[in-house]
This record gives sequence, structure tokens and C-alpha cells, in this order.
Amino acid sequence: MLDIKLFYHFGSFVLWQKQIFSRPENGRMYYKETIRQMYDIGIGSLAIVFLISIFIGAVTAVQFSYQMEGTLVPPYYIGYIVRDMTIIELAPTITSLVLAGKVGSNMAAEIGGMRQKEHIDAMEIMGVNTSAFLVMPRLIAAVLMVPVLVCAAAFIGIMGAYIASVPTGLFSSADFIKGVRSFFDSYNVFMMLVKAFVFGYILTAVSCYQGYFVKGGSIELGAASTRAVVYSNILILLADYIIALVLTA
Repeated sequence: MLDIKLFYHFGSFVLWQKQIFSRPENGRMYYKETIRQMYDIGIGSLAIVFLISIFIGAVTAVQFSYQMEGTLVPPYYIGYIVRDMTIIELAPTITSLVLAGKVGSNMAAEIGGMRQKEHIDAMEIMGVNTSAFLVMPRLIAAVLMVPVLVCAAAFIGIMGAYIASVPTGLFSSADFIKGVRSFFDSYNVFMMLVKAFVFGYILTAVSCYQGYFVKGGSIELGAASTRAVVYSNILILLADYIIALVLTA
């Protein structure tokens, strides 16, 4: 029974994408909604991304310093490892998982509330393609703003590593800066941006799907918001593994 429901929702989700990317009825309204969503996703999430990134960078530096203590590995390698670990994995993945919890649950609850209050039905009676109007601006905003937030998270994470290690005497500022500047490969930044783009699409599309097709009352809406976060996180981690295989093959 679970397998049948899984395939049903997967097929419904795939077919729903065609409705989302239909031609807008009113380009100006879509533009205004896209700007509003970009503000909500970008500026609204900046504080939590900053807080999480700076501590992730700090903990990464301290842990690697502890692991390499007493080894023959040069101290500046810690800056190099922290930089690549943050760019390739920590910034895109952790940031997207956090955004799935903050932004994704909010999207599911917002659209689900409109479904329950019959706002979506009213718009459909007026001839509005509600799938496109409610979801497309959110998707566009997410695929534009999530990479920006991920880039900010990578920079803040590296700064957090510096703050946690240099002033406390784990290693010198010169060693850390040398490590950050050593062995740099721009392809790692490309991988980070690919992950950010894909993760932004996943967390938005899955969350909107859960809210758009919700049925029942407040209990079902709460369950849909929970599913939006859980399914988004699972698919983000799965996509992270697949992207890593493809781009590093």
C-alpha cells in the first residue's frame, strides 16, 4: 500500500510540473510575487544562515585541528581542508536542510492554508492557473536566492573557522590564510552552485506540492508541513549523493 501511494505521489508530482511552468496570465503580478518571495527567502533567512554557518565553520576548524594534532601534516592544511569542506559540502547541504525547515514548512503551510480556506478554488473559478501563480514565483525565487545564501554561508563559515582558531592560538593567521589560498580549484565552486540550484528547486517544489494538495483540517495541514520538511531533507541528501557521484566521476 505504501509503495502504491509513493508511486502515485511521484507521478502526480511529475505531471504537476507541466502546470507550474505554463505561460503566465499576468507577467506583472508574477514579477511582484517573485520579488516578494526573493525577499522572504533571501533576507528573511539571512540571520539563521549566518548563525549556523559561523558555528559550523568554527567547529570544523577546531575538530580538524584536534585530529591533526601531533601528526606531520603542516598546520596550514587545516585552512585548506576547512575551505574545501565548507565549499563542497557543508555550505550547500546544511544551508539547504535548514532552509527546508524554515522556508519549506512556511510554503507548505501558506499554500495549504489557502487550499483549506478555498482561496485556490476561488482563483481557479476566475480562470487563474493557480499551480503556476502560486508555485512558479517561489521556484524562481528559490533557485536565485538559495545559491546566494549558500555562497554567503561558505564565506561566513570560513570566517567562523578563522575566528575560532586564530585568536585562540590553535594556529597562526598566516598558516590559516596560506591554507585557504592553497590548492584552490574553481570546479569546487561550480559543484557548490549546482548543489545549491538543485537543492533550492527540491525544497520549494516538494513543499509547495504538499501544501497545494493538502486535504482536511488543521491536523492534516500540520502533517503536510512536517512531510514537506522530511521529504525535502531526504531528497536533498539523495541528490547530494547523486551530484557528488556525477560531478566527481
